[in-house]
Amino acid sequence: MTGNQFNWRNFDAYLFDIDGTLLNTRDAVHYHAFHSAMQRVYGCENRIEEVQVQGSTDIRIMRDVTRLAGVTEEEFRARLPQVISEICAEVTRHERDIRSELCPSIRQLLEQFHGADKLLGVTSGNLEPIGWAKLRAAGVRQYFQFGSFSDRNETREEIFRWGATKVREMLGRDARLCFVGDTPADVQAAKALGEPIVAVATGVFSVEELTEHKPELCLACLDALECED
Repeated sequence: MTGNQFNWRNFDAYLFDIDGTLLNTRDAVHYHAFHSAMQRVYGCENRIEEVQVQGSTDIRIMRDVTRLAGVTEEEFRARLPQVISEICAEVTRHERDIRSELCPSIRQLLEQFHGADKLLGVTSGNLEPIGWAKLRAAGVRQYFQFGSFSDRNETREEIFRWGATKVREMLGRDARLCFVGDTPADVQAAKALGEPIVAVATGVFSVEELTEHKPELCLACLDALECED
């Protein structure tokens, strides 16, 4: 654990990553939708296992996979709206099969923040309909007033920047915000904006790996926040 002097309650807004931070999905709905759409639209047989996924975004993953298949940047961009539409439509059709498992203490933490009138948002590399579907499946969609997703911005830094801008549009330019994420890419994006971040090792990265990137606070999981009061 790092950042023992960090007052994690002292913010007006909290922006959460989804996968590995709020929840983990125990199904293959998103995975199958991605590959079937990529095959139909680009004729691409390459798999996401062949590229960097953790800390990436849906759009960046699409670009990396199609590049392996020899798709040009021009062709990728021209067909991108179609593949996004097809992926989202297939996930929507199979939303009832999504199995989202909340990370430890998430529901309790969201209840605390809601009760304290904190503004809550998500800053996720998912496409927007997919991110909201995962949160609905986990029963926590109602806690979040807005989201910043990869439909609008491809890189994680851009996603975080849009989220921070939205907070200050809603609460004023002096609003204090904190990001919460589970990957080094999350920490780096927050740092690039000069914003604080709580890192949690509920994804694939360990506390030691996350601590190397110097988040304000690094925890094994968010139930450890109770020890920070």
